[in-house]
Order: sequence, then C-alpha cells, then structure tokens
Amino acid sequence: MAKSKKIYKTESGERVHGVMAEFPTPAALTHAAEKVRDSGYTRWDVFSPFPVHGMDEAMGTPMTKLPLVVGAIGLTGAALGYLLQWWVTGVAYPLVVQGKPYFAWEPYTPVTFELGVLFTAFTALLGMLAFNGLPMWHHPLFRKDRFLRVSDDRFIICIEASDPKFDPDGTRKLLEHAGGTNVDLVEEGDGTADPRFSEGFKTLVWTE
Repeated sequence: MAKSKKIYKTESGERVHGVMAEFPTPAALTHAAEKVRDSGYTRWDVFSPFPVHGMDEAMGTPMTKLPLVVGAIGLTGAALGYLLQWWVTGVAYPLVVQGKPYFAWEPYTPVTFELGVLFTAFTALLGMLAFNGLPMWHHPLFRKDRFLRVSDDRFIICIEASDPKFDPDGTRKLLEHAGGTNVDLVEEGDGTADPRFSEGFKTLVWTE
C-alpha cells in the first residue's frame, strides 16, 4: 500500500500518527469499516476486544500471501530432506539397508516429512512476524488512555496520516458521519514521552 509523503504536525510540532474514533457496538464498528473502505482509505485498522465476524470483508482486506509462502517453503524443506537422504545413501555412501535398493523412497519418508513440518512451522512463525511488522516496541495508540480499554469494551478505528487520502478535517468528518465518538488526533511520539512507558522502561532496565 502506497504511503503519503505529506507530514502532518500538531501546533506543538509533534508528528501526527492518525485519527481514531470509538464505536459503541461491533455492528456499528462493522458499518463504519465499510464506509472507510468505500471511501478509498488503505492505511487504517480496526481494534476490538474480540474478533468480529465479517470484519475482513467489511475492511476489504485482501487474502494474505502467508499460506502460499508457508506452502512453498514447506515443500522446499521436504524436497531438500529427500534429496539429502538420496545423495547420502545412494551416491556419496552407497549402502544396502534391509535389502532395499539404494534409491528406495520408503525409508526416506519420516525424515522428509519431519523436515517439511520443520520448515513450515518456522516459516509460519517468522512470516507472521514479518507481515505484521513485529516485534513493535512502541505504538502511538498506547499514548491514548481510551485506547487501553480496547481489550475490555472499546471498539476503535484509526486512520493513519500516511494514507494518501488522509486529511485531518475530512477524515475526522468521515469518522463522525460513520457514527464515531470521541474522535481524536493521535500523535506519533517515540514512547519515551509517555510517563507510563518511561517508568516501565526504567523499571525494566534498573530493577533486578
């Protein structure tokens, strides 16, 4: 997704991350997501205390490429495992085992399967982290007290300032027309400006 080159700053000079709004129910959140999607925004996200059925369709989220990557790497791992056994037992060190031919595929099955599973598992884990941009040590939304209740009973949409269609006033009006309340500007920050984070960081560093 393309990023806007415009940089928005507040009166205090702090860079703007985006605009967030709260919604009262999962249904209101879904309808608002449909409006944001239909308005052409591409860099935005939805936050809720639990998965909302149909949200992927409401957001217009394309199918992730992770299954294809995992499948390709898993098959590659299985093929490498099979070729390694074939080369070792049939070419480099030919050895008759249990009266089977050098290139019998049956004894290769367990190692081939296990290497396929191993490559698949590591690719799924590392691919998930990469596609989600993790690990992320700080996120601007954590500076908002209301956002902290998103794990309890809050439903939130945040449209990022890096979206090509982002406009401070227009985006705010869109969220208000979509039924959003407490529409608020989110500043970037670096994590250290938040006193809660600073205290937590000091505790993490200095407490034994």
